[in-house]
Amino acid sequence: MLLVSLNAADEKFIYDTTQEVKPYTGPIRELTRSPLQDVIDSAKEGSIIKLKAGVYEGNIVINKPLTLEGVEDGVIFDGLGVGSVVTIKSSYVTLKNLTIRNSGERADILDAGININGDTQTGAIKQCEISNCRIVDSLLGINAEMVNNSLIYGNFISSKNYSLGLRGDGVRLWYSNDNIIRKNHLYRSRDMVVWYSHGNTIEENLGEYGRYSLHFMYAGKNYVKNNVYQYNSVGIFFMYSNDTIATDNLIKSAVGATGMGIGLKDATNFVIENNTIVYNSQGMYIDRSPFEPDTHNWIRNNKIMYNAEAMHFHSLCENNIVSENKIMGNIEDIVNDSQNENKFNNEFDKNYWDNYEGFDRDKDGIGDNPYQIFQYADKLWTYNPSVKFFYGSPVLSLLNFLSKLAPFSEPLFLLEDKNPRFTN
Repeated sequence: MLLVSLNAADEKFIYDTTQEVKPYTGPIRELTRSPLQDVIDSAKEGSIIKLKAGVYEGNIVINKPLTLEGVEDGVIFDGLGVGSVVTIKSSYVTLKNLTIRNSGERADILDAGININGDTQTGAIKQCEISNCRIVDSLLGINAEMVNNSLIYGNFISSKNYSLGLRGDGVRLWYSNDNIIRKNHLYRSRDMVVWYSHGNTIEENLGEYGRYSLHFMYAGKNYVKNNVYQYNSVGIFFMYSNDTIATDNLIKSAVGATGMGIGLKDATNFVIENNTIVYNSQGMYIDRSPFEPDTHNWIRNNKIMYNAEAMHFHSLCENNIVSENKIMGNIEDIVNDSQNENKFNNEFDKNYWDNYEGFDRDKDGIGDNPYQIFQYADKLWTYNPSVKFFYGSPVLSLLNFLSKLAPFSEPLFLLEDKNPRFTN
């Protein structure tokens, strides 16, 4: 037997749930009304509904402030393969200690484990909490549209077992501001997206085996701190965004043709600092950033190590200030594929480069001579995708070495760090 109690109303409801609800695999259909929906509808605002272990039929809709809390392990909401398992349409709603599973699979209506939906008529939803829930076998994990000042904390989120591009997003923020996304584990979902959303704090999350662990578009003044993103196609990608800080994150093992640690596309007034970016195809990818004239991005005190390319600059890239980073163990330190050194006006200062071949005779920790990077035969593969097939091969390495000894064409000057750090 399963006990459901509404503390505020001091009522008790008892349902026979001895037969576990099996995951629904048939065609899309109209579901019967869940007994738990009757409990929710009859509860007073502010009620705390405490649930014991058992399986509850999903497609729950919450239209008032209240709390649903599992007081035992094994409190399961099953969506039976249709629609969203839980839909929240009110502020001040809390979901705690629940397993939420088996949403529908329709991307056109954003089937999700949890859908939180504000709208332009009633306004944004605020002050909701989703904590310590396990959201599995759901197309989207948590979809938050027009949701402000809310907390998503300590949840495990995994999508349906589809190919990567067909999975839903683990967490999706859409026109949602000033939220805290903390200590969540996103596993084999597609992306976590922050679109048209500002002032959010995203910290101490783990994202792995997805596509974009964290993807921003048209978002500003967000704070990304102490996250671990590993084994994804892309760690963090900032697109058409501004005024954001990303610090103390670990991004590793984004490999393959699209493998990227941190990407900036038309991104302005960013601070990227104290991050560890290792074992990626591209450590950092920078495209037309900063985008706004007379602005800067600051890339400082990061460890960019053991990547195929430490930093790849694409298109027009000016006014990035790259300082005090540790750039070590990469096959290539800097790649600029714009084919125009006049478009590469960035400031490099006090970085540690393991390829620096100078001395520090006065023992001040700064190399006596500037560190300069030129492109020699590597220009061939930088601008010609067919030649890149031979990237890292003994033939191209030998050709590059011979070009440095006796250049058969004018090498391309990339950058100068006037004060290279001598020790790491």
